[in-house]
Amino acid sequence: MRTRRTRNRRTGTAEATKGTGTRTRPGDWEPPSAKRVLDLALGSVLLALASPLLGAGALALAARRPPGGVLTRSPRIGLDGRVFVLCSLRTRRLRLDLLSRLPHVVRGDLSLVGPEPLAPDDGRNRADPAGTPGPAGTPGSAAARQWRQELRPGLTGLAQVRSRSGMPWDEPALLDQHYAEHHGVGLDLAILASAVHAPLRGAVRGLARRGKARLSDTDHRLSGYSTAEEVGSVSTD
Repeated sequence: MRTRRTRNRRTGTAEATKGTGTRTRPGDWEPPSAKRVLDLALGSVLLALASPLLGAGALALAARRPPGGVLTRSPRIGLDGRVFVLCSLRTRRLRLDLLSRLPHVVRGDLSLVGPEPLAPDDGRNRADPAGTPGPAGTPGSAAARQWRQELRPGLTGLAQVRSRSGMPWDEPALLDQHYAEHHGVGLDLAILASAVHAPLRGAVRGLARRGKARLSDTDHRLSGYSTAEEVGSVSTD
């Protein structure tokens, strides 16, 4: 695309004008994408709702005085290859470790949905040991590293949701690449719905099992019914 220089008649300053006729200047404000708006809006609401639970979890952990403190801190690769420190609560109860990462979503280090946040020394961030990048889409290929750096890593993602299915062909790297090629607000909402639905369904099934375990044949017997009567009836037959 060709770019030419024009002069603003009012200010007398030079501006770069692209062939499309749209003027761009350094420092011009760009509106956030729909994905970022979703992250800010929904992430802020979830953080506000989860704050009391996160506070209680942090206090409970502090009382136990775990080695290393209440939070875990680990470097991760973010958008454009920028390294940030991912902080999480040292517990997996009620998924508090995941919810404690919501400040990263609001801040812009993470997205609600995206590829898995990788450590800088993860093999998926670099080429193979021989120095020759593998085929496009393989974990150590240059193409894979490129699309990973073009997206914010996610609090959850397609790989995390599909991994619960137990299907052998649901490789996390391929699922992350599929998401990178087809990501959008619609897919994000579907993944978020699935991420919430699966734990709720598991909790409901767990409660149902507990309820069934408490029931027995004696729970349905009429009042005044005795085991002796049952034995007598069997012997007479």
